[in-house]
Amino acid sequence: MYAVIKFLVRLAFRIAFNLHYEGKKNIPKGESVIFTANHRTNADPPLVGVGARGTHTFMAKEELFEKKLFAWLIRSLGAFPVSRGKGDTAVIDKSVENLNSGKNLMIFPEGTRSKDGKVHRGHTGAALISALSGKRIVPVGIVFGEKLKFRTRVTVKYGEPIDPKEYVDSQEEPDRRQLVKLKNRYMDDIKRLVEGEPDTAADAPAEEEKADE
Repeated sequence: MYAVIKFLVRLAFRIAFNLHYEGKKNIPKGESVIFTANHRTNADPPLVGVGARGTHTFMAKEELFEKKLFAWLIRSLGAFPVSRGKGDTAVIDKSVENLNSGKNLMIFPEGTRSKDGKVHRGHTGAALISALSGKRIVPVGIVFGEKLKFRTRVTVKYGEPIDPKEYVDSQEEPDRRQLVKLKNRYMDDIKRLVEGEPDTAADAPAEEEKADE
């Protein structure tokens, strides 16, 4: 079911937007990763997911699960609910469990959508999950104009993976200061991707059209 829905969403996005992907070769093969991206619209999770191979999961605010049909759709795309403002260790455990089972995880570290298109201050949740799971982080920049509308050019840029072991000494008891350094690294990378620093390793247009399952 997941593969079918992913294919249909990819097809719909190709029709709706002028969609481009850059840096797909930066995504590690044969391992699950954490994608950390800037956040502008509710379409961000599938925009990131349809450009990368594998199965994806992502956190979504619990209010989005109130309508049964929409809840079914986003669950089918890998969403699981999270309560904003609550220190829910179960969400962390679920995230690590998903990664260890081979699923990718998408996190939007700003915590809320950006209204001005700029990258704002991020949180350390992705850094903590990366440290506990040992999984690498792939920063992502989602770029388009002022509004996401029909045939808007949308570019999704995948940056180079970040190894948590370069920042965090202990996988079992991560140090807060080290987590902040890791968070600063992926937020800086996201900002560079969004602000348009050229990616010399960008995929060719022919590669962009390949389906990644």
